[in-house]
Amino acid sequence: MLNEIRNGLLRSNTLLEKIMPLLTPAAIAFGVLNESRLLPFTWLVPWIFAFMTLIGSLKSNFRDLLAVLLKPQKLIILMVILHVVMPLIGWVAAKAFFPGDPYTVTGYVLLFAIPTGVVSVVWVSMHGGNVALTLALILIDTLLSPLIVPGTLHLLMGASVEIQLGEMMKGLLWMVVLPSLAGMLLNQWTKGTAGKVYGPPLAPFVKVGLFIVVSINGASIARYLKHPDGKLALILFVTFGTVVLGYVIGALVSRRLHWDYENSVAVQFNSGMRNLSAGAVLAVKYFPPAVALPVISGMLFQQILAACSGFVIRSRMRRMQSENAVAQSTSTSPTETTISS
Repeated sequence: MLNEIRNGLLRSNTLLEKIMPLLTPAAIAFGVLNESRLLPFTWLVPWIFAFMTLIGSLKSNFRDLLAVLLKPQKLIILMVILHVVMPLIGWVAAKAFFPGDPYTVTGYVLLFAIPTGVVSVVWVSMHGGNVALTLALILIDTLLSPLIVPGTLHLLMGASVEIQLGEMMKGLLWMVVLPSLAGMLLNQWTKGTAGKVYGPPLAPFVKVGLFIVVSINGASIARYLKHPDGKLALILFVTFGTVVLGYVIGALVSRRLHWDYENSVAVQFNSGMRNLSAGAVLAVKYFPPAVALPVISGMLFQQILAACSGFVIRSRMRRMQSENAVAQSTSTSPTETTISS
């Protein structure tokens, strides 16, 4: 009986992973269409998100973290892309397209200040990337988020928008940091059993939780999405362009530094993905609704762009394999000629 339930959950998770590119846009649409029904459940969002973080952290352990920390070059480069390059790009783009609109600018800074997405490990593992680097990045980025997110907002926005720094730090601490540590310690304490035995069957609940969180957050800004105008169209355009840049920068950096396939995949996905559900929770909880628009709009594109990025990665891998096969064939030809003569 238990095996049947476990197998059913594993099959459900496989199905949900296949439809991940459509999951968040569908959740936003569901939230907008059911605004009045979902808004009373806004208080549940931090609890659901803490549960999602706990389950997602069951894959982490101190050994993999230590291995990455001993050779931190790739981790440091990723952190620079995530928390220096991309927030500056978001800030500059928002200032250029939305001058005199501090709330929208704040939304773009928040969009790129939040840590990398937990779901990135799904995409990285699906395409044979460096999972250990990804998990270490997620953990470290998450643990530092109570400092990085408010600090970035304060540095780039200053006094132009009122930011509840203390409350935001506390929210990130108990909603993200403590569940991450709990999951990691549980996995370490059980010597990996928690991650291997309980992690996979619980994985579909993370996707369901993501759908619920995004739906409720979508309901919170439904009044903006129900009456689209030129500004909303511009927000979608700017968000699409800046999110694409994250993936492109990750790909260019890995090629420039001549990293191998596994590390290139990890860098590309982690540079482009963000924990947008956490960002939406922060935006809705600590800012006026207008701040949430860029973050919510990012949810429309992130998973779809991840799927497109995966397609590019697979195409590049096939091309490299083909080139290697041709090179090997060419290198063996003289030998074959000598033998035949």
